Amino acid sequence: MELTLLGTGAPLGLPRPDCPCAVCALSRGDRARAATSLLVDGALLLDLTPGAALAAARSGHSLVGVRQVLLTHPHDGPAVEVPAGLPTAVRVPDGRELTLISGHRVRALAMDAPGTGYEVTSTDGERLLYLPPGGAPAGLGETHSTPYDMVVADVTGRPDGLARLRATGAVGASTDVIAVHLDHDAPAGAELDRRLAAAGARAVPDGSTLYVGEYHAVPDVPRRTLVTGGARSGKSVEAERRLETFPEVVYVATGGIREGDPEWAHRIGLHRERRPGSWRTEETCDLVPLLREDGPALLVDCLSLWLTDAMDRVGAWDDETWRNGGREALGERVAELVAAVRGTTRTVVAVTNEVGSGVVPATPSGRRFRDELGRLNAAFGDECEQVVLVVAGQPLVLRG
Repeated sequence: MELTLLGTGAPLGLPRPDCPCAVCALSRGDRARAATSLLVDGALLLDLTPGAALAAARSGHSLVGVRQVLLTHPHDGPAVEVPAGLPTAVRVPDGRELTLISGHRVRALAMDAPGTGYEVTSTDGERLLYLPPGGAPAGLGETHSTPYDMVVADVTGRPDGLARLRATGAVGASTDVIAVHLDHDAPAGAELDRRLAAAGARAVPDGSTLYVGEYHAVPDVPRRTLVTGGARSGKSVEAERRLETFPEVVYVATGGIREGDPEWAHRIGLHRERRPGSWRTEETCDLVPLLREDGPALLVDCLSLWLTDAMDRVGAWDDETWRNGGREALGERVAELVAAVRGTTRTVVAVTNEVGSGVVPATPSGRRFRDELGRLNAAFGDECEQVVLVVAGQPLVLRG
């Protein structure tokens, strides 16, 4: 099944008219994206958008052979001029199945937001799932015995939808996930590619022709990632974003509960509100058992609080205790943690702080914590496939 993406952008396109934002400013030339529209085997057009005929011609195709035009969502942009000879565009009621003259079978899927999704099966049995902007399938209670060969969806706008597809088996390890409906709330250029790769997805330029069922190397999701940065740099958001398309995540909160501290409770509350409701939370600093057992992805936030707890347990804040065995005891705890990270089979994203770039702490214990956190970060990072530094909300990949 041949699929040509005549456009890959949001309904208003990218750049948006008269929008002064940075992403729109960068979305010029080959980075510009027209409203998403798909041409399947030259016979089926999914979403009729302005300039579809011209976009098809630019990609070396024609709409002359189109036998069916299906819409996924109400069109609220500029008026669309229907090319001569093109069938009337329609939306198929949820659950209805069509068999086209070309032999393609199309089934309309109910969405959890306004719009209709379409499952397209070719005469050779390749299966494509196409979802509208802002939409994910509703009622995904069944388990799919066979994953789709390709899913074309709003990955940046609805990462939870991709997580649900993975949870039911509709998206598997070999499913080619293509991100479309890209808008100016997603980054441009290399940062978009990196973010999508973390979700096991990719984006392609307008006019690209893909072959459903043809082997394509699915982006590798790093199994172990360390995200570091300064206070309020956006490191926790970056870490959460890397796992938002996973069907199951265990959020390991190492900060615990601080009685009588409303400001700390407010911080914890903000973190909880950001996380998907399907994530499970473990409030513990006992990371080694979690890393040694099999299970869903782990998000550890954060290593600096884990180190604080470890130093508490060995009495490392006291100078005399530190000299008389505290240093060795802490080193054993760090070595045990690093060994568990090295041997883990789980996907792990850990957050830590960079504390060595600011003011030198005034006390020996403060300097000790700074030094030991630097050593912990270096040792932990050595065991990770990817290390990311977040500065002013911008992730910089240091490794991977």
